[in-house]
Order: sequence, then structure tokens, then C-alpha cells
Amino acid sequence: MGQYFLRRLLLLIPTFIGITLVVFAITRFVPGGPVERMLMQSQLAGGETSQYSSSRGGQVLSEEQIEELKEFYGLDKPVFESYWEWLNKLVRLDLGHSTRYYDPVWELIKERLPVSAFFGISTFILSYLVSIPLGILKALKHNSRFDSISSMLIYAGYALPAYVVGIFLLTVFAFQLGWFPMGGFVGDDFEYLEGFWPKTFNLFHHALLPLIAYAIGDFAVLTMTMKNSLLENLSADYVRTAVAKGLPFHKAVTGHALRNSLIPIASHFGNVISVFFAGSFLIEVIFNIDGLGLLGYEAVVERDYPVVMGILAITSLLMLVGNILSDMCVALVDPRVRFDG
Repeated sequence: MGQYFLRRLLLLIPTFIGITLVVFAITRFVPGGPVERMLMQSQLAGGETSQYSSSRGGQVLSEEQIEELKEFYGLDKPVFESYWEWLNKLVRLDLGHSTRYYDPVWELIKERLPVSAFFGISTFILSYLVSIPLGILKALKHNSRFDSISSMLIYAGYALPAYVVGIFLLTVFAFQLGWFPMGGFVGDDFEYLEGFWPKTFNLFHHALLPLIAYAIGDFAVLTMTMKNSLLENLSADYVRTAVAKGLPFHKAVTGHALRNSLIPIASHFGNVISVFFAGSFLIEVIFNIDGLGLLGYEAVVERDYPVVMGILAITSLLMLVGNILSDMCVALVDPRVRFDG
């Protein structure tokens, strides 16, 4: 098993390089980069109304100035040479500087990390605390009215995209009913509140609707996975044999079927390593939450490529490590699993 995980760790390197290289190359070919943005700003400042084109005269900046801008932003070199330089900086934990804010990318990420960590960890805990008991209850009450009604609600929530749920919650409970604020992570008066509970209430008053929108997808998947897995184990021969020998049904469930039913759930545990970067672009935009999701969205819109690559490098690495952690969790829960191949 050790050799298997060692090979998986070694495979992280080419996989990570492949992911980042593809996105890095895309950022070099899509229009609207930092140089084009500077040219547009110069044209607007100079009263130009036509779009910039290198084949036309009348441009505000000279060719020498344009080349200096490309050199300043690191766009004057071939893709592979630029990527190699970026990779060397990444090895030294240097994510570069934002072309929009001109601040170190890591400082921008670190500033918004607590917000995304709060939503990521809260969503993870909330999903498992609700999904596992609900899935067990649905399995024990299979084909009952409770099972049918709850399944309808769960499938409806799963079918709707998270951002649609977010817009619905914001429109109904914030705009129309006024029960919750329209957005933001905390209130404007948060710093002036005294005491733990007033600040906690203010935080969750703002965070409840986004948390529901965050968790709706994982909640549905985990609940139905738990139910189906437990139903499968309850119909297995070893459970029927245990009940036939006189073991009470609830002990057969808790002592035999439940543990084996948690094996598919364990495959999701690896996601815990990436919840710190679980910001959702659209949800954070909808609720105006200044987390990594909103930072990444603005970076894509503004063509802030160092920020895009910085967030991509961290999240992709954590997801790859999370997949290995999921395999380890499955191996720990299920003694039948052996990674010898």
C-alpha cells in the first residue's frame, strides 16, 4: 500500500504541470490582457473612441511603450519560457504580483482565506451532520411518506444550480421579507459590536443564506449516497443472517450495516483538505462576499493572470492531494481494500 501511495504522490507532479500549463497557455492567447487594458485606458484618457488595433495609426502609446508594457507584465517571451519562469517562482513560493492591485498574489489570497475557510468548513460540517442521520432515517423508513416527501425536496434542491438557489433565497428572504441582509460577510457595524455572541449572531445572520446555497448540492448527494448504501447493506446476507440468529435489528444496523455503509461516504473525506479554498465564484458574487471565489471571478474578468494562476496552483494541488487522502480514508474504513497494484 505504501508503494501505491508513493506512486500517486509522484504522479502529482506531471498532473499538476499539465493542469497549470494548459491554463497558463490559455491566458496568453485570450484577448483583453493587461496590456490591452492599459491601451484602452490610454485611449479613453486621450479621447480615442475607436478600438485599438496594431495595424491602425493614431494609437496613444508608441510601439516602444507597448513593448515595455509587455516586458513589465512578462508577456514578451514565448509561452513555455514564461511558464518555466513562473514554475521556478512557484517552487520558491512566489506567486507573483497582481496586475490589477500590484500587490503580492499570496497577500491577496491570505487576506481572503479566512472567509472562504469559514464557508468551506461550515459547509463540510453542516453537510455531514445533516446528511448522514437523514440518509440513515430515509433508509430505515424506505418507501414511507417521509421518504417520498424528503426525496422530492432533496432532488429538487439537487436539480437547481447553487447560484439559482442563492438568487431565490436572496430575493425572497432578504429583498422581499427583509429577514436577512442583502449581502456581505458581516455587517458594517461588526467591529463596533462588543462581546462574543453579538458578533457571532451578526456573522451567522449574514452567512446563513450563502451557507444554504453552498451546501445544497453536497447535501443531496451525501444523503442519497448514505441511504442507498445502507439499503444495500441491509439486504445483504450477513445482516439477514445476524437477524435470523436473534440479533436485534437495531444492533444489526449499528454494529454491522452502518460501518460498511460509511465506506462510500469516506471517499468524500478528502475534500476536507480543499475546503479552505472552496469559494464559489457565482455565490460570492451574488452575496457580495469578499472571499477567494469573488477574487477569482474578478481576476478572470479583469484578466489578472497572476491571481488566476495563483489560485489555480493552490486549489489544483489541494484537490490532487485530497483525492489521495480520500483513497486513504477508504482503505482505513474498508479492510477489504488493498492498494497493491
